[in-house]
This record gives sequence, C-alpha cells and structure tokens, in this order.
Amino acid sequence: MGRLFGTDGVRGVANADLTAELALGLSVAAAHVLGEAGTFEGHRPVAVVGRDPRASGEFLEAAVVAGLASAGVDVLRVGVLPTPAVAHLTGALGADLGVMLSASHNAMPDNGIKFFARGGHKLADELEDRIEQVYDQHRTGAPWDRPTGAGVGRVNAYDEGADQYIAHLIGVLPNRLEGLRIVLDEAHGAAARVSPEAFTRAGAEIVTIGADPDGLNINDGCGSTHLDLLKAAVVEHGADLGIAHDGDADRCLAVDHTGAEIDGDQILAVLALSMREHGALRQDTVVATVMSNLGFKLAMEREGIGFVATAVGDRYVLESMKEHGYALGGEQSGHVIILDHATTGDGTLTGLLLAARVAQTGRTLQDLASVMERLPQVLVNVRDVDKSRVTTSAELAAAVTDAERELGATGRVLLRSSGTEPLVRVMVEAADIEQARSIAGRLADVVKSTLG
Repeated sequence: MGRLFGTDGVRGVANADLTAELALGLSVAAAHVLGEAGTFEGHRPVAVVGRDPRASGEFLEAAVVAGLASAGVDVLRVGVLPTPAVAHLTGALGADLGVMLSASHNAMPDNGIKFFARGGHKLADELEDRIEQVYDQHRTGAPWDRPTGAGVGRVNAYDEGADQYIAHLIGVLPNRLEGLRIVLDEAHGAAARVSPEAFTRAGAEIVTIGADPDGLNINDGCGSTHLDLLKAAVVEHGADLGIAHDGDADRCLAVDHTGAEIDGDQILAVLALSMREHGALRQDTVVATVMSNLGFKLAMEREGIGFVATAVGDRYVLESMKEHGYALGGEQSGHVIILDHATTGDGTLTGLLLAARVAQTGRTLQDLASVMERLPQVLVNVRDVDKSRVTTSAELAAAVTDAERELGATGRVLLRSSGTEPLVRVMVEAADIEQARSIAGRLADVVKSTLG
C-alpha cells in the first residue's frame, strides 16, 4: 500500500479511491493511535467532525462518525463548515481530535479526510504514518479491541459551531468595514453561509456569488481557482474589492476594484505591513514557500521585513512558524496563516483582515498591493506522469540545469510533484514573460517524455 497521506490529508475520487470502508478504517485507526499516544488519558475522548457540501461527504461523514464512535470516541457533528472552522472548534471546545471531510479546491468527484490534533493543529507526520500502519494491520485481518456497552461513543449535533466561529472572526478584526462594498465568491463551498454572515456583521455591504451549494457544484467554474466571474462581478457592481474562497475556505484570493487579481503573495505583503504597523508581526518576519514570486521577496527586503522560505505546502509554512515563533505565513495560492488567531489557513479571516486594511487606510486594494511587483511567472501542470521520479531523473535534472543557465540571475526554475494531485508542477520565473513561457513549455515536454 502506497502512502495514503499527502501534504494535506488523504484525498481521492470518492467511492473509488476514498471509500466508506477506508474512511471508517482510518477513523478507527486514528482513535487507537491517539489513544496509544496518551491523548485520551484520564478522560472520555471527544472529536469534532465537519465537512464541505460535496454529496459524497454525506456518506463519508457517516463512516467517519461510525468509526470514531465504535472506537469509544464521543462525536460532535458540526455539519457543513470551513476547514479552519473545524480546526478552531477543535481547540475552542477542548476536543481531542478534529476531522474535516473535504478535497478543498479539487473537483466535486474528489473528497478527502484531514485529521486535527488537540488544539486544532494538523497531525504530525509520524502520527499520520502510524495511523496508516495501524489501518493496514486492521485491513489485513488484525482484530480491533472494541468497547461495548457504555464504552461506545455517543454522537450529537453541535449546531452552535457556525455562530461560535463567526464570533471568533469578528473578534479578531482591528476595525469595522463600513463603507466598503465587497463581492464574495464562496465557490459553492463550505463557507457559503458563514463568510457572508461574517462580512455583513463586520459592517460591509456584500454581493455574493457561488453561494448556493447543492452538493454537486462545488468549485465548478467559480471560487479561488476560477476568478473570471468574480472579476466581472466586482466591476459590474462597482465594488471596492472581491474575495474568493475555495471549496473548504482555507484559501483567499482577491480582486481589486478594477478587476485585477491579487494573489496570495500580494495579500501576504499587504498583511505583513499592516501587522508590523500594529506590532503584531513577530520578529518582523513572514514565512512563505519556494513558489512565492521573487517580487514578493524583493519587496519584503526593501521594506525591512525578513523572509523565510519553506517547502511547498501550508503544513511546512506552519511548522516553520511554530518552530521559530513567527506570526504570519502563507502561499501564493492563497493559504494564509495568522497564527495568533488560527492554526491553519483561513480564507474568511484573511479576507476580513484584507478588507479591514482597505477600510482603515482609505487606500484602494490596488494601491496597497502595489508594494510588490510580480515578476512574470509561468506554471505548467503535467499530468499522467510518474511524479515519484521527479527528483531522481538524471535527464530531467540536466534539462533544469540548462534552463537555469539560460535564465542566469534574472529568474529561476522549480519542479515539484503535487502533494494532492497526480501531476508534476513546472514553474519558471523570468524578467520576460515570453522567455518564461518558452522555457516552461520545453521543461514540461521533458517531464512528459521522461516521466510519462
């Protein structure tokens, strides 16, 4: 069995790769592993379980709840809520475990399972590895030690979760949003209820799109991976800005009043300056990944703000932040972590804080984001290749070396396998967009021919 856990939980096509049996087995295994680690010692364990609106989430939620309860864990079902809401509630309710069912920005047929430890933090790699080992032992016939009678877990709905999460978001804001008109694209996802409510309570006038989930339309032509509808809506309604989430609302991308995209790097730059002004940017440092635009790094250097680069994946950004005590980090894709107020990327919180900066300064988002100039960057996703060989292919390494020699000091190349999808990402950055496109295309062809 290959490793089930990627950079962001377990994902796959629901009812094909990610079955009810797998969801149940992993949940039982997680309960046993955390029990062995002493997490439940001295008390009856409690888990918070939430999901996004995907149709498959209904049966997968039932499987996860059944697995946890059969292992003696009491379950609080919070229903359809964003991933960061489940993380927040796991900590706020003093739960021992959180489980989120979502495939984030992936298409509707996919789904995923993400586990949170006590406090709402992502599980350590070694715990995920141990869960896989225990699950595999059970899958091949090893019997479980099962509680009976009063020892089985009890299952209850926790309907207060949405309001509790919204109150948390409003409590974080440094100022109100009166005077702003904001378009919100909810990707027909998990934030379709809580995000509009939070922005409204904060004082903004809102227009919503992509806020009618039916279980089948999540991320379908809308949300943070499809910004055209949001760009058009911002211009049509004369809005000050637009905010886009993905399916589980742990991402935030934005659009300024002209309809121009504001990516995660630019959002980080705006928030870094705001947090430093308020004395909240610990060590005057921001954490981002190697995929961040070189223009972001140059802007931070110019503003006297330190920059720490990590591997791609918000879990690695978070690990660096926790290890060194930094307060702000994120990814170009819109995962932004404000560690004083969230344990994971929170798209609604990020959008609220971005809007608060616009309201506080009286400047347009376009003006605020101009603190950094994005260098041309081309990203090509190469599908249907053996992504496990991306770091070991000599032919591919030689092609990268040639590309780097051609770019010199004016650009860079990055090849990496996706942690959540079956593909290899080719990123090329250059001072000239045509050069970046040319080199990215050549490298993508090499990836296809070498790893295909």
